[in-house]
Amino acid sequence: MKKIFTLTITVLILASCGGEKKKNSMENVLSSNNLELLRKKRTEIVAEQHAATDKLKQLDKAIAKLDTVKKAPLITTFIAKEEVFNHYFEVQGNVTTKDLLVITPEYNGILTHVYVKEGQKVNKGQTLAKIDDGGLSQQLSQLEIQAELARTTYERQKRLWDQNIGSEIQFLQAKSNYEAQQKAVDQLKKQVAKTTVKAPFSGTIDDVITEKGSVVAAGQTPLMRIVNLSNMYIETDVPERYVKDITEGKHVNVEFPVLGQSVETKVRQAGDFINPANRTFKVEVGLPNKDKTIKPNLTAKLKINDYTNENAFLVPQSVISENAEGEQYLYVVENKNNKNEGVTKKVIIKTGKTQNDVIEVLSGVEVGTEIIKEGARSVKDKQPVKVISFETDSIN
Repeated sequence: MKKIFTLTITVLILASCGGEKKKNSMENVLSSNNLELLRKKRTEIVAEQHAATDKLKQLDKAIAKLDTVKKAPLITTFIAKEEVFNHYFEVQGNVTTKDLLVITPEYNGILTHVYVKEGQKVNKGQTLAKIDDGGLSQQLSQLEIQAELARTTYERQKRLWDQNIGSEIQFLQAKSNYEAQQKAVDQLKKQVAKTTVKAPFSGTIDDVITEKGSVVAAGQTPLMRIVNLSNMYIETDVPERYVKDITEGKHVNVEFPVLGQSVETKVRQAGDFINPANRTFKVEVGLPNKDKTIKPNLTAKLKINDYTNENAFLVPQSVISENAEGEQYLYVVENKNNKNEGVTKKVIIKTGKTQNDVIEVLSGVEVGTEIIKEGARSVKDKQPVKVISFETDSIN
């Protein structure tokens, strides 16, 4: 009987507490429209909030003691290693060829024949045109007859002289007359040959400038243009500060913006004369042109190799900073554990030449140094960090 009474009392107390909680629930308080009850509920919630904040602080303090890299920056790194570094500087140049010529006549007269047309391929020595010789051919024929007579007379006099017949003066006169006639023939042949226009080298007739029947003047009237696209080169002016660096055989990358193509080639010749007007020297770059797509006077962009380091350390320019004293520095990672957690270290470096977005490090870095890449600008010296990835390949 006593147990039943105790159980009854307990049920009544729980029901009372449940009713009290239900009465003080957020929904009931808000719907009660009782100002005193609302203020009381607010005070309870603020007290609960303060208690929760204190508990969070205690938990954060305990976590901080155990997790030393809780706020460590996340970074990426790469491993320093020696690699070949080629530095290039850019200049512009024009395509040309030594086999490009506007042919002019060597003789005055009327252009009687033109044997070629535009676009025609010709060989060296091939006849291109003919100029009226004004009767030189007839004169040559007459001189050749006279020279033949002089030769016969000389040979007869020589036979007689060899037999000690006749006078020496007769022999010498015959010899002199024959030699004079032969020289006259040779001279006139040269004059007649000038009336025939021949190709100075193998190539293509690019333009026929003067038509048949025109009167031409020696050394003045342009007859036709001939070009050979096999012997092409680029000529450019290079500043004098590169005079020690640019030598025969240096590598060159040539780009043709108009054609949208590039060619790998070498310096063919570097001039020895500095132009006092603009302080530059001439450089010739050989140009392979097997498909004949490259034409004279095209504009070319040249990247010429002026410096090479076979054992260079290269880093992105974005990882390098400068202090108040003007010293350059970067950050490396040391004491890294198996969780990729380590500590930063500021390293003072000296740099060399730059190429695109990389720069050569001359001192301060060794093989195997782990250099911070992403996050290099946001870390500090001796700061805990966590490496989320690292690169082992070349960055060049």
